[in-house]
Amino acid sequence: MIFTNIIHSPVGTVHLIAAIIAMITGLFVILKGHKGNTSHKKIGYIYVVAMLFLNGTAFGIYNFGSFSMFHFFSVISLMSLTFGMLPMILKWSNKIRFHYRFMSWSVVGLYAAFVAEVFTRFIRFEFFWVVVMIGTLLVSIVGGYLIEKNAKNFIKKF
Repeated sequence: MIFTNIIHSPVGTVHLIAAIIAMITGLFVILKGHKGNTSHKKIGYIYVVAMLFLNGTAFGIYNFGSFSMFHFFSVISLMSLTFGMLPMILKWSNKIRFHYRFMSWSVVGLYAAFVAEVFTRFIRFEFFWVVVMIGTLLVSIVGGYLIEKNAKNFIKKF
């Protein structure tokens, strides 16, 4: 089974559940047309909590025996999440611009990590880093394109 080495630990199980919740809620918030309404905020907060659990549990998983590149990207993910929420909580000027960009990149990073994780389950170890880099790069390029394509229209509405 693909998830056998993850779900054999309580930390891995929480990590997997948080990832699934974050992927569903993150995608829903991005695809749902109306931003800023009550459902956007509620589902967005579920996404944030799931991402906090996801990133928190990532530090308890050591597939390489110690702190690795994946832990580094968990720190980046936490930073993206923080800078996506702070403007809204502290009511910065240009808060929508910051919120849109950082939260969008948070979701792109989540899906890039998912693609990297799935690919590595089916690829032999000698190709591991190549597959991780290619999968992450492709998702990031497509995500970046979509973020920029929609940024002007989204930010103008607010």
